[in-house]
Amino acid sequence: MSKTVKGGKRFGFAALVVVGDQKGRVGFGKGKAKEVPEAIRKATEQAKRQMIRVPLREGRTLHHDMNGRHGAGNVVMRSAPAGTGIIAGGPMRAVFEMVGIQDVVSKSIGSQNPYNMIRATMDGLRKETSPRNVARRRGKKVSDILPKTEAAPVVEETAEVAEA
Repeated sequence: MSKTVKGGKRFGFAALVVVGDQKGRVGFGKGKAKEVPEAIRKATEQAKRQMIRVPLREGRTLHHDMNGRHGAGNVVMRSAPAGTGIIAGGPMRAVFEMVGIQDVVSKSIGSQNPYNMIRATMDGLRKETSPRNVARRRGKKVSDILPKTEAAPVVEETAEVAEA
């Protein structure tokens, strides 16, 4: 952005930065300054201070589907099977890459403002809970919480060879 003053134009720059370790920690920050590198430095420092931990299933996707909101920004995030990849728009993609999520399907509804999209995404990721956390909170074992998967009956096919 520029402001016109007596001597010409004064420029100001804003930077929006997402940082993460790609192992479940992510943060975002914004910085404003007269020069680009200074704005990026400020934003990075703020992002490092505001990092949150996100539990991941198998280190690649979310444990459950969730919504995140910030102002008019509303995002829907869904866990996905292996090989799906990151299906997300713009700023949300950066957050998922930095947190280390490899498979996710998401949709931004409402605001297209990058600041609000990132804030809504972070709001949703804060709501993420792992079965371990839920079990600890309820005073149960993880096996008591997860649904029991019934083994599918094994059907053996026998091929009869007709002798001619």
